[in-house]
Parts: sequence; structure tokens; C-alpha cells
Amino acid sequence: MTDGVVRVLLVDDHPLFRAGLRAALESSPGLVVAGEAQTAGEVPQAVERHRPDLVVMDLSLPDGSGLDATRRLTEQHPGLPVLMLTMADDDGSLLAALQAGARGYLVKGAGREEVLHAVRTVAAGGAVFGADIASRITALLTGSRLREAGQLFPSLTTREAEVLDLVARGLDNHRIARELFVAEKTVRNHVTHIFEKLNVATRAEAVARARDMGLGDTGG
Repeated sequence: MTDGVVRVLLVDDHPLFRAGLRAALESSPGLVVAGEAQTAGEVPQAVERHRPDLVVMDLSLPDGSGLDATRRLTEQHPGLPVLMLTMADDDGSLLAALQAGARGYLVKGAGREEVLHAVRTVAAGGAVFGADIASRITALLTGSRLREAGQLFPSLTTREAEVLDLVARGLDNHRIARELFVAEKTVRNHVTHIFEKLNVATRAEAVARARDMGLGDTGG
């Protein structure tokens, strides 16, 4: 931040929404919209060009997911916080956003003051979630739904989620094939797709990601 002014980058493919959000932000002292992007592909260049203190990111973009864009940002710019502002109100999207590294999650339709508070808080290093979302996070992290791989990793198909859970339990491809009554080649294909979707390069990385989210526990 320069002179206490928070520079914001807006990433959303709807011009009218961006215009309304820009007007709301810039009507508040200490906030300025440094730049805008309409697609996930534009984000890296926009960040380099505008040097924002915070990125407000939509989940659904024309050329890909805001989750992937967020994940890349948190890897390439660890100190740059991302606030998700999206229409998606489902638990899977919420958990995926947290997993990708988002520091806040608001549903479009949130009031002006709620959005301004979220932007300021996330820019200052805090984390913000809508009131109903905060209570759902607690339920998701303590309840049995945490065990569902399909909710934790919504990009995976049901069978890929099943395979990931078995991988996290330490089973090799041969044993997974026997467990699921499919060919070992089919399992290898599933594992390849899982690696691509989770953006991991090794089985160990996939296991670590899955176990971080509570999968692979052979005790229950």
C-alpha cells in the first residue's frame, strides 16, 4: 500500500458489475481500482502491470476457473491476497476457494458496506467470509461432509474422487484396480487426470493434498 491507499484489481467478465463495483470502491476513501481483467489469462499480466494490494476475483471466468487463477497467484505472489466475489454459494466452491488460497469469500449481492469491509480487512492481512458462510465453514470442517472427496475437490469426477481417497489410503494402482473391479490401465488414467486437476506432479503430492483435507483415514 502506498500512503495508506489500497490498490485493487478487479477480475470479472461482466462489465456492468465491474463498473458498479469500481464505483462503490472508489467512493470510499483509501480505496482505488488500479486495474481490471476479464479473463483468468489476463490476470498475471494485469498483476505485473498494476501492482495491486488486493485482487477481487470471480469464480467463473470465460477461459477457466477463478480458482486456478487464485492458485497461481498464491504461488507466484504469496503476499497478494485474493477475495472471491462470486454467484457460487455451494459448499464445494467455498472449500475449493479456501484450498486455492483465497483470503475471503463473499457472494454477489452482499451489501456495499460488507464488500468495503471485506476489501479493507483482506488487504490488511485478515480473512473475511459472509456471516452465513463463516458458520458453514465451521460445519464443513467439523462435520462428516469433510469426508466427501467430491465436495472437497469439486473438479474431480465421482470415480476420480474415489480413486484419490484410495490413493491417500496408500493403495497402489494394482490394489485400487482390484478394489474397484476395473483394469489397472483405467486406474492409471484416473490418476493422471487427478494429477492434472489438482496441479500436482507426484503421487506423494496428491496424497498430501488429500490427507490435508481429511481423506485417506483408514480408521473410519
